[in-house]
Amino acid sequence: MLSLAFKRLRFIALCITTAQAVSDFDWQTLTPSPGLDWKPCYSGFQCTRLTVPLDYSAPQGSNASIAIVRLPSTAPKSEYRGPILFNPGGPGGSGVDAIVENGEAFVNTFGPGFDIVGFDPRGISYSTPIISFFNTEAERRFLIPSATNIIYPSLNQSSHALSEGWADYQLLGQLALASDVGAGHYLQHMSTDNIARDMLRITEVFGFEKLQYWGISYGSVLGATFATMFPVCGHLKLLKSKLSGCCHIHPFRSFNRLTSISQSANGTSMMADVDGSLDAFFDGCHKAGPELCPFYEPTASAISAKLDALTASVHEKPIAVVTPGSHGLIDLTFLRNVILDALFDPYDSASGFVPLAQGLAHLAKGNATALYALGAIPTFECPASASAAPAFHENNLEAYIAIACGDANPVNDTLTELQEYWLNGLRVSNFSDLLSSPRVVCSGYNIHRPGRFQGPVGAKNISFPLLLVGNTLDPGTAHAGAIQTSKAFPGSVVLTQDSVGHTSLVAPSSCKDGYFREYFVNGTLPAPGTVCPIDIELFPNSTSPDASATTKRALQTVEEKRLLNAGRKIGRVVRRAVGRRAL
Repeated sequence: MLSLAFKRLRFIALCITTAQAVSDFDWQTLTPSPGLDWKPCYSGFQCTRLTVPLDYSAPQGSNASIAIVRLPSTAPKSEYRGPILFNPGGPGGSGVDAIVENGEAFVNTFGPGFDIVGFDPRGISYSTPIISFFNTEAERRFLIPSATNIIYPSLNQSSHALSEGWADYQLLGQLALASDVGAGHYLQHMSTDNIARDMLRITEVFGFEKLQYWGISYGSVLGATFATMFPVCGHLKLLKSKLSGCCHIHPFRSFNRLTSISQSANGTSMMADVDGSLDAFFDGCHKAGPELCPFYEPTASAISAKLDALTASVHEKPIAVVTPGSHGLIDLTFLRNVILDALFDPYDSASGFVPLAQGLAHLAKGNATALYALGAIPTFECPASASAAPAFHENNLEAYIAIACGDANPVNDTLTELQEYWLNGLRVSNFSDLLSSPRVVCSGYNIHRPGRFQGPVGAKNISFPLLLVGNTLDPGTAHAGAIQTSKAFPGSVVLTQDSVGHTSLVAPSSCKDGYFREYFVNGTLPAPGTVCPIDIELFPNSTSPDASATTKRALQTVEEKRLLNAGRKIGRVVRRAVGRRAL
């Protein structure tokens, strides 16, 4: 789910960006239609743009266009099982990109009988109208350093951090309002309930009454919303690889959490596993030893104290870093975000616990370059035409604000109430200075459609029981949320993955992937209380040819190995496409 991301540049305007996803297919060549007019695209895929009502209460009015890609089933017609829709999270993640990059891995998991379908929710990526608050790319980059590197401004950065952040988001909210007025008031229709209605329309035009769906992070929120709105819409198969955030994160985050400071218990429930995830870093580093964890100390508590001292040093005296492709400061906000990124994706060889330990060890010795590389934003030259309208492909921040904040009740807290909110969160997590930022973000957004779905989620008589998945420790969506969500959907089952990190895709598990396949292919749910081990170590042996592939146990069968490889590829593509995007 989309972590927040707005940090005003505090130096002379500089155009900066990250490399945007490169598409070898021009979506504008497709004419939107009310049916599935498939055209060849990418390599072996088919694409279409589906026309849907912008406002479902006025279906004869303006339309939206939903970009859809599929990797078609290769099974005989008699064995065709229909489409599986996939959402990679956010809100703001591109389902098209996720499937195009590695759709074959989905086939290897679920078999050839399904169409593997990715779609960009309304307002996101290739779907139109695109959610945008700016007129030019230069204007956008002046206020938002990167579309892909998501930054939580630390509310403890300085005595003015909260008031400056609040002012920043008031400005962004006013830009959103001005953009919306000039574009016909479309932003109010960029909501989770309308995306659920779009999913129903997609399912129907495929010729099916029953949705088959896999959603992770915010995607699980979307799925729970669908299941609540359309509980008997056929044989619903709703696989939630990380629905442990559903009721406690998006419906409570967007529908309840942001509505009142008095609901701080709901507001901080999502933080429940954050400090435990950091403890897993300390314990794992100590257990791994100095050869595998360069930030090692004789005890886990000593590692914790060493990090506290390093954090205090950076807070007092930020460090300037210049590299060939970037430059910036390692300050409290930067360091805390790098650590939080690692908690979200601890097994990743590029940003997880191993590179974090390496970067911290170098920083402790006075070399900041390695740690800076974990969160650096590359610079780039401004476009030749500064007035050119931006063709946003990655609009994660704007999509997050429009959908998550638009779903919620308006946030009208005073600065004092916002201060109380994040300080209250410290009772749950030391990272409240970062994770309370969503409320500050939404305090500036004032576009809300009357009558939008605001929860609660749940349905007593759903057509087919849900499979919910939760990690033992998830810094974004605490495991308790999966249990709570299961209670809201009687008959559902919670499958627990024994890992730390955000969503079950954070680590490969042939056990988990096997249950996923059984659920979709045979409609079989795991037994209540099932716990799946993962097939990777937090601090793998660095002498392995591929440390990220080091398994904790010997795989017994060809099927286990195939599922493990497919699951690893799916996790990798989703992490790259979405990253740490929402809470």
